[in-house]
Amino acid sequence: MNTVSNRIANLAESETLAMSQKSNELKAQGIDVINLSVGEPDFFTPPHIKEAAKKAIDDNFSFYTPVTGYLSLRKAICEKLKNENGLDFKPSQIVCSNGAKQSVCNAVLSVVNPGDEVIIPTPAWVSYTEMVKLAEGKVVTVLAGIEQNFKITPAQLEAAITPQTKAIILCSPSNPTGSIYSKDELEGLVNVLAKYPKIIIIADEIYEHINYVGKNESLAQFENIRDRVVIINGVSKAYAMTGWRLGWMAAPQWIADACNKLQGQYTSGPSSIAQKAAEAAYTGSQECVKEMQQAFQRRRDLVVKLASEIEGLKVNVPDGAFYLFPECSYYFGKSYNGRAVHNSGDLAMFLLEEGHVASVGGAAFGAPDYIRFSYATSDENIIEAFRRVKETLAKLK
Repeated sequence: MNTVSNRIANLAESETLAMSQKSNELKAQGIDVINLSVGEPDFFTPPHIKEAAKKAIDDNFSFYTPVTGYLSLRKAICEKLKNENGLDFKPSQIVCSNGAKQSVCNAVLSVVNPGDEVIIPTPAWVSYTEMVKLAEGKVVTVLAGIEQNFKITPAQLEAAITPQTKAIILCSPSNPTGSIYSKDELEGLVNVLAKYPKIIIIADEIYEHINYVGKNESLAQFENIRDRVVIINGVSKAYAMTGWRLGWMAAPQWIADACNKLQGQYTSGPSSIAQKAAEAAYTGSQECVKEMQQAFQRRRDLVVKLASEIEGLKVNVPDGAFYLFPECSYYFGKSYNGRAVHNSGDLAMFLLEEGHVASVGGAAFGAPDYIRFSYATSDENIIEAFRRVKETLAKLK
């Protein structure tokens, strides 16, 4: 009998990618599905970035790159961190990877030993938990519901810390909620973390520029914990470059060195062409970032208005990213045509098969009473999708 390793058997399939695949299968059958399941900007990569990639091909950037990325890109990232975030990093502290997803996983695998605890404020992105499992660590979730705008308090954090706590992964702006921690809120958490000098802080800032409340506040700005903060970022969301697969970390030197060693054994450096494109993204005009951010803010306002008009959905106003994460337990226990909805996974499947709108149930994010809609799509799609959602949910009695 063929059996996979325990580490793979214990791993859950990515719920967001699974829902996206199901929606594509229905589309292939000729069904008009509106996909609100995937966290991907619907914009095209800006022209000046594409031109840089074409030039890189013509200039024969077709050889292996340094494991951590070209020095010119790592310098450009250091400049970005200095100019936009007021942070000082050396190029040796930057590790470029095949997407921010790999950057997070590199950080986890580099610091977590079997049995170590990793605190994950939830709702949280689906892959954090699985990455900790891959490292044979133990996940400790700290739940913050809609009533506290999906943000944990210092008291909640303190209560979750034990002698086994090795790391915390914090995402702001958040996937799946769109919540953003203010500087004061971060400072409250930092005051707790400052008491526990062995805890590594992984700050996922991939949605940094999709922010509707002003400048993003980085955890690395706080002097008393800076030497153990790992910043995760990349070009996917801000520059509409999801398929280019280029993420990076800015880390304490010892963690950057560990990730260099790890990545050198299992993927080496990311695509040479994607790196030259990313360099152009960071050194060129940032007007494209502003334009996309403004479009997302308009869509945020639209999606909040439409979802608020649907009976049974509890909706907050997300401050960033491009997700709405309403509470939907009102529909649990209801049914239509003999088909019962017991949880948010059932509800997401009902909306897909009955209403032809793809979303993702909240259980995958550690919040089973919620459902995630991505509004990274056109205004027309949003209007039609929520018309369908409203109509479909009204069938449940």
